[in-house]
Amino acid sequence: MDQNLREAALEYHRLPRPGKISVVPTTAMATQRDLALAYSPGVAEPCLVIAKDPSQADELTARSNLVAVVTNGTAVLGLGNIGALAGKPVMEGKACLFKKFAGIDVFDIELAEENPDALIETIARMEPTFGGINLEDIKAPECFYIEQKLRERMKIPVFHDDQHGTAIIAAAAILNGLKLVKKDISEVRLVCSGAGAAALACLDLIVSLGLRRDRIIVTDVKGVVYAGRTESMDDNKARYAVKTDARKLGDIIQDADIFLGLSAGKVLTPDMVKKMARDPLIFAMANPIPEIMPEDALAVRPDAIIGTGRSDYPNQINNVLCFPFIFRGALDCGATTINEEMKLATVRALADLAMAEVPEVVAAAYKGEGLRFGRDYLIPKPFDPRLIEMIAPAVAKAAAETGVARRPIADMEAYRQRLGRFVYHSGNAMQPVFTVAKGSGKSLILAEGEEERVLRAAQVIADEGIARPKLVGRAATIEERIKAFGLRLRPGSDCEIIDPHDARVYSACADIYHARRKRDGVSAALALSEARSNATVLASLLLERGVGDAMLCGVIGRTADHLAAIRNVIGTRDEVRALAVMQMLILQQHQLFICDTHYNLNPTAELVAEIALLAAAEVRRFGITPRVALLSHSSFGSSAYPEAQKMRTARTIIRERSPDLIVEGEMRGDAALSQSVLDHEFPDSGFEGPANVLVMPNLDAANISYNLLRMAAGQGLTVGGILLGAAKPAHILTPSSTVRRIVNMAAVAVADAVSDRA
Repeated sequence: MDQNLREAALEYHRLPRPGKISVVPTTAMATQRDLALAYSPGVAEPCLVIAKDPSQADELTARSNLVAVVTNGTAVLGLGNIGALAGKPVMEGKACLFKKFAGIDVFDIELAEENPDALIETIARMEPTFGGINLEDIKAPECFYIEQKLRERMKIPVFHDDQHGTAIIAAAAILNGLKLVKKDISEVRLVCSGAGAAALACLDLIVSLGLRRDRIIVTDVKGVVYAGRTESMDDNKARYAVKTDARKLGDIIQDADIFLGLSAGKVLTPDMVKKMARDPLIFAMANPIPEIMPEDALAVRPDAIIGTGRSDYPNQINNVLCFPFIFRGALDCGATTINEEMKLATVRALADLAMAEVPEVVAAAYKGEGLRFGRDYLIPKPFDPRLIEMIAPAVAKAAAETGVARRPIADMEAYRQRLGRFVYHSGNAMQPVFTVAKGSGKSLILAEGEEERVLRAAQVIADEGIARPKLVGRAATIEERIKAFGLRLRPGSDCEIIDPHDARVYSACADIYHARRKRDGVSAALALSEARSNATVLASLLLERGVGDAMLCGVIGRTADHLAAIRNVIGTRDEVRALAVMQMLILQQHQLFICDTHYNLNPTAELVAEIALLAAAEVRRFGITPRVALLSHSSFGSSAYPEAQKMRTARTIIRERSPDLIVEGEMRGDAALSQSVLDHEFPDSGFEGPANVLVMPNLDAANISYNLLRMAAGQGLTVGGILLGAAKPAHILTPSSTVRRIVNMAAVAVADAVSDRA
């Protein structure tokens, strides 16, 4: 890891508070009565109910949605036995993934204990606390024994993700790979490099799918696992020992159909790959350096199908594809274990999903990657929103069919729909935008290129491949500050500097500006002065000339001034009457888009409708289905004031222009965000809340609401301002923008440039 990434990782874990997780109450505790219900004396009642009927704990406590991520730190990532405390950042990270992808709460438990029996006893005693146990980073072979004994003792799911997660994803990829090359799983030969927990779990699961055990040969650091070998052997490894005179990987690779790598980088050579059978499947999962780099394998065998553990190559074998959703299904049906049938159901769900037609929302999220079943798409992408809808029901169904579900799910279709709604509340809204932006080859003009936050953001933008930064600012100043801040930006290589004092830059721009605004009182001299001194005017002119593909401004100065510059230079899209500004709030469980926060003081009904339609189109770019609420002080005709009538009229206009858009109003904010309030207010509305796009009746309402929510509920995490209606991709930040916000908005701007409308 290079020094810059090391420092960024440490800063990420230190700020805004140490660590990555927290515990927050889910009920109100604002009054004495609340305290009396939450604690003494009211808490005695649920205690008595649970004492009489333990199953009531599922209804009266958080246990049924709480998982323990447990480690003793003996095999943390590729770092080895670094101890329980040092493994805590990884466990917190795992907790974040559970919450982010499946809404599951987690306590991370780090136990300073290497004795397997003592560890088993400690974990087993925690059963009353948790609905499930995820064992993590426990070394082999002890992990096999620990999981087996815990599964025997505990009546809740126990899952060692290092084994089974990898096995499930790899098995799904192998199923689809064999289907693609038309090979029978019962006839193929598999060579496995590695004999640890993940490797052996992979082999066990693939055998369950039909691969014959006598068609498998395993190697480890000591060589081939052969019958009679005694060095570095254990009972689990011995199950795959075969009679053979071969002793090295190179001796057994001949005519192998599948290579399964869970060992070390570069152990598989191109010469070995040459010896494999036609259309070989190569899953080289060592990280960060695979057993063979995909390009090296393909250079000698263009017919190979390759998967790795890395996100920068196709067919990433990533545990996050399954473990959150397996636990989601298991918890929701009250499963007492995660059995073989539940794992196989997950394998088949993943394999089927990769072959299913990709819906528009997923295609938009991964635009340009060709999401069609084939050699580079054997398994779904980690951020495919359909994963939870496919896997959790499959797991719950298998649990019911095998008799381990305490609460079988009666209406599976209704359950699937509930899971689908969770996807769009889960906080993953930026991922589709980043996916579109990365690798697009677009350039991004940054108007305030001398600012420290902008330069630090430019480093991330370049590193992540989001865009090629074009920094507006004095060359000497920018180069000096790059050096002072310890950045790695190389002007002329991974970024460009556009010096506003360079006559070749500002003179051509000034001519365009004068031509545009000479009837607005802007003389040629004034145009020249503005082009040289106003960074946003210059950036807008550069964008208009095609010097860049998108632009960001606003880190310095008033939003109104930046809006005026963009309006005067870039203007609006065809048939759009006015610009508007939308802000995205990243809240705990979902996102809210609020508009118009900065431009239109008191828009007409026609303009409100236009803003709503522009906002809905932008929200779809985030992979989110817009549900638009037209807000007012009244709901559904309860007020005769003109302000309420305006929002009612706007709904009528929207319905005429876009009949398929989910829109409702006029309505109060509580009805927009609470389905129960909406059902009480207007049960026949047909609007399935909560809304995610809030269109306000005027600028004051929008701006005040946005800033209050940002500070009170959103912890200040925002994306914006997203400029709606501009003829080219230009967006406006604020002086309070953080580096993270600038990077997020860079992705939004570039995604706009990639889209057809830009």
